[in-house]
Amino acid sequence: MRRNRNVKIVATLGPASDGYEMIRTLHEAGADVFRLNMSHGSHDEIRARHAAIRKVESDLGSPIAILADLQGPKLRVGTFANDAEDLAEGAMFRLDLDSAPGDGSRVCLPHPEIFAALQPGATLLVNDGKIRLQVIECGPDFANCTVLVGGVISNRKGVNVPDVVLPLAALSEKDRADLEFVCQLGVDWLALSFVQRPEDVQEARALAAGRAAVLSKIEKPAAVKAFDQILAVSDGIMVARGDLGVELPVQNVPPIQKRLVRQCRSAAKPVIVATQMLESMIESPMPTRAEVSDVATALYEGADAIMLSAESAAGQYPREAVETMNNVAIEVESDPTYREVIEASRRVHRHTVADGIVAAAREIAETTDIRAICCYTESGTTAALTARERPRVPIIGMTSVRATARRLALTWGVNSVMTGDMTRFKMAVVNAARAARDGGYATEADQILVIAGVPFNVPGTTNILRVAPCEERLIFATDPG
Repeated sequence: MRRNRNVKIVATLGPASDGYEMIRTLHEAGADVFRLNMSHGSHDEIRARHAAIRKVESDLGSPIAILADLQGPKLRVGTFANDAEDLAEGAMFRLDLDSAPGDGSRVCLPHPEIFAALQPGATLLVNDGKIRLQVIECGPDFANCTVLVGGVISNRKGVNVPDVVLPLAALSEKDRADLEFVCQLGVDWLALSFVQRPEDVQEARALAAGRAAVLSKIEKPAAVKAFDQILAVSDGIMVARGDLGVELPVQNVPPIQKRLVRQCRSAAKPVIVATQMLESMIESPMPTRAEVSDVATALYEGADAIMLSAESAAGQYPREAVETMNNVAIEVESDPTYREVIEASRRVHRHTVADGIVAAAREIAETTDIRAICCYTESGTTAALTARERPRVPIIGMTSVRATARRLALTWGVNSVMTGDMTRFKMAVVNAARAARDGGYATEADQILVIAGVPFNVPGTTNILRVAPCEERLIFATDPG
């Protein structure tokens, strides 16, 4: 299904978007990737959503990526005898391992690994940062804190520890079970929560064993500090601004977002900007102007994808939310300033033959009347390198690997087309021309660029660039091979 934009839209499924008809509606409205949130829903519900997505994909002949978002370890306080207490600023409050119900002076924090990592002066955030505590004294089973920002604390509220790297694996036992379940289902991407270090990503990659690509969620200060190393071992990145805004001063988040997006583009790895993009559309059919500007900012920064969370999973207007993102993307990408910003942020990469070929393809497309760049790609790398160039013409990703076609649904500007195994370059050109014509990208009177590697079906052999006519008679007449 051809889009009139290059950025991709990720829609989270949930109670508001269950079932074949709604999923098809969201895909037709603009959703390219569907997110399955493993924090909500049983395995039976996840299986049903997965099956509905694949049926939509089959019925429409349009590759769809499925992203399974693992929950990660959840740090929460225990319960209170009165269910809730009001903590006053300046008061003392104790966290400990005692499972007895809490009161106005203490509560259980059943995570000894937190106490093992704490130092005096460390900050603890409760209930998404609404309550802020500072550690005065701590030991292996307690932390005495002063209340910096007070408020109501209630049963099982979440705890964030922004100042230290916690000795916690990013994968809980639940995550391991969920990972194996969704890999057997056949999801395309795994989103890994609570990433603090590259070793967290490597563990998930080992468990996935190539069955799904691994996308790291950047939601902790430690992940920002170790971002270069995390990016190197990840297949993609999600900038999870909600949690970042809890653990870091909110004014730090925009420059971090901009920097991470640029680094991902430089590495030719897809990046999603996520969290609260159209939050008001959970209850309203219209977004705020600030939300529309927020979405537009992610587009001008060059993000591969923008994401809806509760807006499509539990909101009252899931279709309208997808349509809004789609319309904003079309409008922004048609703005001449968008091209100026995107091209000004392009970094020069000339390390490999493939780098040189995709850069040449973009330059030829910009200086001649080329209608599309058709790249043959088995692993998806050639298409990703082409997308990094952000060309002005459509990118058609030609692949015989269905998993690759699906994963590329997350990559900027790539329109995946399934093709048979190629053995001769001439037939590759013929198939590319047919795909360009059938998709409405070009007519028989037009020209396209074809990128491929010979021998075929060998990853990492991109070594051919050809300007080709779209009329098959001319292809055969001009190419003796």
